[in-house]
This record gives sequence, C-alpha cells and structure tokens, in this order.
Amino acid sequence: MKESLKTDVLVIGSGIGGLYFALHMADHATVTIITKKESCASNTNWAQGGIAATVDENDSAELHIQDTLEAGAGLCNREMVSLMVTEGPEHIRKLAELGVEFTKSNENHLDLGREGGHSRKRIVHAKDLTGQVVEQALLDKANSHPNITLLEHHFAIELLTEHHLGIKTNEITCYGAYALDSKIRKPIQILAKITMVASGGLGQVYLHTTNPSIATGDGIAMAYRAGAVIANMEFVQFHPTSLYHPKAQSFLISEALRGFGGILKLKNGQEFMHKYDKRQNLAPRDIVARAIDSEMKKTGDECVFLDVTHLDAQNTIEHFPNIYETCLGYGIDITQEMIPVVPAAHYSCGGVKTDSLGRTSINRLYACGETSCTGVHGANRLASNSLLEALVFAHRSCADIRKIVGTIENDTPFPDWDDSGTVNPEEWILVSHNKKEARQVMNDYVGIVRSDLRLKRAKRRIEFLKEETEEYYKKTKITTQILELRNIIKVASLIIDGAIMRRESRGLHFTTDYPQKDDKHFLVDTEQRSF
Repeated sequence: MKESLKTDVLVIGSGIGGLYFALHMADHATVTIITKKESCASNTNWAQGGIAATVDENDSAELHIQDTLEAGAGLCNREMVSLMVTEGPEHIRKLAELGVEFTKSNENHLDLGREGGHSRKRIVHAKDLTGQVVEQALLDKANSHPNITLLEHHFAIELLTEHHLGIKTNEITCYGAYALDSKIRKPIQILAKITMVASGGLGQVYLHTTNPSIATGDGIAMAYRAGAVIANMEFVQFHPTSLYHPKAQSFLISEALRGFGGILKLKNGQEFMHKYDKRQNLAPRDIVARAIDSEMKKTGDECVFLDVTHLDAQNTIEHFPNIYETCLGYGIDITQEMIPVVPAAHYSCGGVKTDSLGRTSINRLYACGETSCTGVHGANRLASNSLLEALVFAHRSCADIRKIVGTIENDTPFPDWDDSGTVNPEEWILVSHNKKEARQVMNDYVGIVRSDLRLKRAKRRIEFLKEETEEYYKKTKITTQILELRNIIKVASLIIDGAIMRRESRGLHFTTDYPQKDDKHFLVDTEQRSF
C-alpha cells in the first residue's frame, strides 16, 4: 500500500451535494474528494427537471411546504421541510453566482416549470439539462480551488472506525476511509478529521432504473456496516416515465413534460389518470407510477404512452431539446408521435439518518444528498426537491464543521488494508451472475406493488446471494465489481427489511396485504442498525 493520505475533510462523491459542500468548506480547510469513476459521473448529471424553489411572487414558502408534506404522506419531518424550503432560494442565487445559467422567460425573470404534486410553477431549470449544467459549473470551480484535491477512480471500500483497531465501542467515530485506487488496483488509506458521504443513490439495485451505472448504494452500505443508523429504506421512488425502448436503458422522460401539458394515454389513445387522482397527469409520482403499473397489468401492454403531439412543436423542442434529440435518435419524433414509457427505479427517500446539520449517528461522519435521510421526503419525494435538499443540507453541514474542524487531531494510526491470503479473481461470471440475479429479484418482488409472500421470497434469495458473495469477497483481491455487488446486496437487504417492518401502505410502499395507511402504529421512521 502506498503511504496514507491525510486531509482535513474527506468527501466521498462528486455530485451536487459533495461538490457544493466542498466549495463552501475549502476556504476553511483542506478538502479531498474521491469519486469512483470520472468526476462528472453522478446522478446529478442525469437530473433533467430542475430545482424546486419559491422565487416567484405568486408562490410562497408555506405552499411549497404543504405540497411537500402532502406528497410525503404524513412521514415528512416538518421542521426539516421548513428549513429546506425557506433556505432554498438563497442557494439558487449562490448557484447563479457560481456560474450556473438558468433558463429565463425574459431578462429579469426565471422561467419556472411545474411538476407533479406542485400547486405552483416553481421549478428553476436549465432547459432539460439542469443537473448537467449545475454539475459542470461546480466542477469548474472545484478544479480551480487550491484547497481541493479531486481523486478520480478511487472507490471507497469501508469507513475507518475503532473497529479497525479492534476496539468495541457504542460511541463510534469515523476517521476517514479505505479506498481502492482502481487505476493501479491498490487499496489506500485516507485519514480525515471529518468525512462527508455524498455518494448518491441506489437505482442499480433494480433491473430497470433511470440512474447511471455508478448508483449502487455504496455510501448507505458503508455507513450501515460502520454502525450508522439507516432509515426509511422501503421508500424507493419509481419514476413513472422512463423511455421504453430496447436500446434506451431507461432514459428518463422528465416530469416537466407533464407539467408542460403532456398527457398519459394507453396505446389506443385513451386517457386514464382521471380514474386515479383528481390532479390527473400532475399527481405525485407514487400515484402515477401505480396507475401506470395497474393499467399495464389490466391491458397486458408492455408500456403506456406520454402524448405531447397536441402542443406547439417548436415550443416543445425549445424547452426539451435533450429529450427531443435523444428520442429522435431512437426513431421517435415526440412532436409527431406518442412516447412509449414505463416506470423505473429512480430515487431513494431513505438513507443514512441525519439531523438538520447533516450529522449522522457516528461522530465526525456527515451525509448529504440522496445518501442521506433528512426526513424532508417522508414516504414520497416531491418532484425536484432532491437537488434542493442536497444544496441546503450540504451548506448547513459546513456551518457546523467550520466550528470544530480546527480542534480535531488527525494522527490516529490505522493498519494498512490487509489482503494477505487472497487471490486475483478469476470467476467473473460469479460476480456478474449474482449482480443480475439480485437486481432481478428486487425488480420482481420488491417493486411498485409488494406483498408478504414476495418480500419473504426476496429475503431468502438475497440472503443466499449475500452469503455466497461474502465468501467470495473474503478470499479474492478487491475490485470495483466485487465492491459494487457487495453494496447492491446489502442495500437490497435493507430495502426488503424496511418493507417487511412497515405493515401498511404509505407513499411509495404499497403492499396488497396491508393496502391502507395505519397512522396509529406506523407514522414513524423504520430505523435500522447493523449492531
């Protein structure tokens, strides 16, 4: 192993949360960002819709709060929602100062979109490439900051805690992380006074997902293994409209298209959302996803369709150039023909439980973005609140860390990563097969509609894959593929256990055995600990 690295602050992940946090910390401390692929590979890059913020005179913070609480099906933490909504507009201004060019309706006003569950137009966007535009602006600033070191192709393996020193304690502290330098296939040790986990989501736990290949739940799995409290893992949001095409890999068709006037239809042109919700095509995502799932099961069709052909073609192209060009590449002119769509795993409302300053249950370990569970999303995330949450709570963490980072020593010695007795992996088919099987199990049994029978069956299958994978992990040298498989299986297990514990239907969790809400017994987080 090469010599250990030392830094004041270690950031795991290079999405909007990690980069925004790093930029606000870097004037006060040295910051090292590690990311397992290229720095631009993140869920942020794939976020099309925008950022929800009350910046219009016809809107109010209270309306945004109420919309968020209603979407969250009674499980949102109102205090955290209020913090996010009231502090949000400040960060839209900060992003603009950092060079993000948001789309404007005229010289002085932002062009605001509307999405499902919102009672007002409040989605600040950069056409339909908001995430990519924000990511690039933040990366440019981070790469030019003298106090920020960005290490690409460094995969975080495990968080450093007392357990690596052979010390058993109830009060756990994080001292950094072991990471795999995948270019040279060597583990390294990164010692840090503060660690921020901002590694994104877990969509790759499912066979069909709108997430990029890097979204394997790494931060949640690592934090759980280290002893952090995890909450609400059963609430996995399925985006109602991903492109149904054999080569599209679940390309996201933004909810903003429905806010723009798009209508969901069956292949015969018949509308159906009026049967499920008075808001019809602008109902929250959980309702729309279940409606589509129900219609597909009734008709036997493999998809439904989103129709924007009745809208002005040029206006559609101007507002959604990326969606238009991508669909055209698959032979679909969205101004002339309906878009085939199906639901796909999109976002996790659960994660590493944090307080209002991003602190986890482990000392000196923080989390933000999709890796975290702040309580703002409850049982179902309101559209375009994800980037907003990442910005607000990443910034709030900085204020807390700046007070303590100078008082922390960074000289605790840890042993090098020990891979003695292991061999180079040869049976790659074991890894690829187990990954495919785990994702298929989650897709079939732990999807939009669940049942006790399906969940128990999924638990048995995942437990078997876990035992098999752990045995393989212990005797082979680590690779990114093995690490991702291990994390996928761990996160799958957490989702299943959370779903089994929640004996009701609420928000994104719907089970045929308990189809009603149970406010008396289940209006609480489902917390999970490793020990």
